[in-house]
Parts: sequence; C-alpha cells; structure tokens
Amino acid sequence: MSTATITPSAQATPPVYVVGTARLLAGDTPAVPARDQRWLVEAARAAGLLGRGGAAFPVAAKLASVGRGATVLVNGSESEPASWKDRVLMRCVPGLVLDGALLVAGALHSREVVLAVADASSVAALQAASHQRGAGGRVRVVHTENGFVGGEVQALVNGLDQRPAVPNGRRVLPTVRGVGGRPTFASNVETFAQLALLAAHGPEGFASVGTAAEPGTTLVSVHTPDHGTSVVEVPHGTTLASLVGTSRPLLIGGYHGSWTAATDLRIERPALRAAGIGWGAGVVATLPETTCPIGEIARVAAWLAGESVGQCGPCVFGLAAIAGDLTALARGQRADTAGLRRRLGLVPGRGACSHPDGAARFVASGLQAYAEDLSRHERGGGCGRPVLSALPLGGPR
Repeated sequence: MSTATITPSAQATPPVYVVGTARLLAGDTPAVPARDQRWLVEAARAAGLLGRGGAAFPVAAKLASVGRGATVLVNGSESEPASWKDRVLMRCVPGLVLDGALLVAGALHSREVVLAVADASSVAALQAASHQRGAGGRVRVVHTENGFVGGEVQALVNGLDQRPAVPNGRRVLPTVRGVGGRPTFASNVETFAQLALLAAHGPEGFASVGTAAEPGTTLVSVHTPDHGTSVVEVPHGTTLASLVGTSRPLLIGGYHGSWTAATDLRIERPALRAAGIGWGAGVVATLPETTCPIGEIARVAAWLAGESVGQCGPCVFGLAAIAGDLTALARGQRADTAGLRRRLGLVPGRGACSHPDGAARFVASGLQAYAEDLSRHERGGGCGRPVLSALPLGGPR
C-alpha cells in the first residue's frame, strides 16, 4: 500500500492509504460539471454504482424514482464504531462530498441540501467548503447526535424534523416522504463523493479501474492486530487477504456484518452478496490471537443491545438476553447456549428496523467462525485468554 497524497486532518484521523491510483483521496478535487437527472441516472446505471451505505441500493434506481424539487440529504452520521471512511472523506476532502451533493441538487432542481453529520470536525470542514463555494444559501450542515440506530435514514429524517430519532417501523422511503415531509434523495457520504467522480470522469473514465461487475474504487476501514486502524482506498476486485494478511476469521461489514473464515474473497459487492456476505459499512477487521474472541463478540453484543431505542421487543428483550448469555459464556460461567441459538434465530425480521437483524447476524456468524473457541467456553472455564477490547466501541474518537 502507498500512503495517500492528501494530508489527513489532525483531528485524530487514522492513517490513510491508497492501493493503486487514488480517486476519492486524490487530494485535488476534480472539476464537476453540471449534469441533468437523465444523464446521472444513465451514468450511474452504466457504472453499476451502488450506494455506499449499508443497503448498497442501486443509485440509478434511486435517482430515477425521485421527482423535481426533491430535497438532497447527505447522511454523514457514521455511527458504526469501527468505521472511519466517511469522516476521512468529510475531514480531508469535504469539497468532493459537497460537490457531489450540489451536483445532485442541480440535477433535481432542489431548493435545499442538508448534510447531517455527527462528527464536529467534519461539520467544520463541510461548513468551510460550503463557504468557499458560495453555497451557504442552499446548504444546511446539521450537527446530529442520534446514536447508532439514529443513523438509519428514517430515524435521521425524524430527528431532523424535531421528532424522536427512531425508525418509523412502517417502511416509507425518503423518496416518497423525507425531510420536512417532502420527497428526499438521501444517501451516504461516500455515495455523493462517487457521484462527483462519475460526473467529472464520465462512465468510461470512472470504470477504468475496478472490475466489470463493480467499477471504481471504494474506501475500507481496516482493523488488524499488527497495524491498528487505517482507512484504505482500493479498486474493486482487491483481495481481502492483501489488506489483512491473515488466515484468521474476518469481520466484514462492521457490527451489522458477518464473520467469515473465507480468506479468498474480493472486495466487490455483487460477489460478496453471492457468497452471502454484505459489505455494509465497509469495515474489515481481524482479532489478535491473544484475545478471547467470545469475549470480544460479547462486548460488541452488549454495546449493540445498549444502542436499542427501546421501541420493539426483539431489541429490548432479545438483544439484551443474547448479550447476557454471551457475557456469561465469556466469563467461563454456565450459559443456556441452546437458548442463545434459539434467540439468534427468532430475533431477525421481527424488529421495527434492521438493528436486531444486524446484531443477530454479527453474533451468529461470530460463533460459527470461532466454533472451536465456543466449544471451550461451553465446556466451562473459558479459553484462558483475556479480553483485550480489540474491537472499538462508541465514544469520542
């Protein structure tokens, strides 16, 4: 890996690297010409551009479904503790993010662009970029503090409209009713940066790196025992093994993601989806051999249970029970592992949002990936290794 050409923010930004040619992290923001809605839809479809949030929804379909005058919402919550990629973009190349948002706003003839951002340093960087572009009258940067579930788009819209920042339960797309009750084109920070690159380079230039199945580059938040935390821009098709260099189980996608023992996977959303793995928040993590993996999974499960907004049973009771069983296991105590497995199967699909689904997926896949360690704990006494708190949780960063 080579170091990026940008100068990372001094505000606790982790090391930043680039594999191949930098696009998002090139440093100099390219000139982004105005494009109409039809051009953007066709270009996004030609490039196979997928949203850079957890759902990886086709950007072309979302752009085509929203009408003239829709509000543009940039979701910069990044409440996933293991993810740094959006803050790297907002702190280091805020102009690229803003240019992407203004590009979409121009194509949709939008009256307002809202950037909802949880990180104070990112807020300052985006406000400065907005001032430099003379876009203050159209752009509203909002400092949000909504927690993990509050970053879900429905919850985010509710918070912006001065309602409790919780999901609605009934799925109403922002393209139908979003900020202020108006149709809203909402997407992740990196999605807007990618749209700016697509408009600047055109579909063919955009697709000059990456793979046929997924052109372009993407950002990855990488956590390894040897090198700590970093953010890496990679072309799609890059092998995960080249980033982490280990045969130990990998966590892919973050704390709503999956653990896997497969080390031959490539960073390409369609291929990962075919393997039953979501790219999620773009996180790849491995644990040191010296820590207790069951204890690490239990720590995150307890944190996820505590992040519930308390509006449905699977979160309030299911996640708490799962976390309690895991904590007992990690401490070498007897636990109802049959009940734990039963609850992991009952929680998904029953909540008001995807939080219980993602938490159950994280735990269930982790117990499968570390089946041998789980067996040691089930026999009583634990594995003999301490819990080193290798996986980051919430708090100031």
